[in-house]
Amino acid sequence: VPVDGSHWLSMREVLDVLGQKGHEIVIMAPEVSLRIKPMERFVMKTYPVPFTKEDLQEHFHSFSQQVFEEGSLLERFGKTYQSLKKSAALYLSTCTHLLINKELVRY
Repeated sequence: VPVDGSHWLSMREVLDVLGQKGHEIVIMAPEVSLRIKPMERFVMKTYPVPFTKEDLQEHFHSFSQQVFEEGSLLERFGKTYQSLKKSAALYLSTCTHLLINKELVRY
């Protein structure tokens, strides 16, 4: 079960090597992702989530822009904290929707 972003990029390299060695690989990924794409070395199963690709892109964009914002340490900390809370909520939602997908869990 990959997580979008740098986690997926690192995981994809490992999966590619495992696929070359003949391992059967099944990826369970949300329907909405930025970097997780099907590859010929593995089977990809997707499941619905309650957010759009635009929501995800906007969140990652605003999170990365915060690095360059000015303000006091307390202001920047507060904004970063709110972004991390939103990231955690997105990831929790993704995990929850995987686990309530009985067909995919059974597979």
